[in-house]
Amino acid sequence: MTRLSVVLFAAVIFSALYLVRVQYDSRRFFTELDRANAEAHRLETERSRLEVEKRAEATSLRVEKLAKEKLAMRTVTPAITEYVTAGASPSSVARGGKP
Repeated sequence: MTRLSVVLFAAVIFSALYLVRVQYDSRRFFTELDRANAEAHRLETERSRLEVEKRAEATSLRVEKLAKEKLAMRTVTPAITEYVTAGASPSSVARGGKP
């Protein structure tokens, strides 16, 4: 009977230690999951902010302003428009000749 008691006592101790280890791992994994969810939320918020900034940077008024100021571009008028026909060779147009 004592041998059976010792084996059962060892089984209870082993299962108790295993239970403690499983609970510890479970809490650790839950903490990691919570941190990962917080990081995902932070990244999603940052992505949304960056998309808003991108849309703000790409407005047509801003693009037109930068084109005028930094690239010295001007709006198209019929006076400065050059028309090229489909049959013209690039070299004759570059020299100012007729196609």
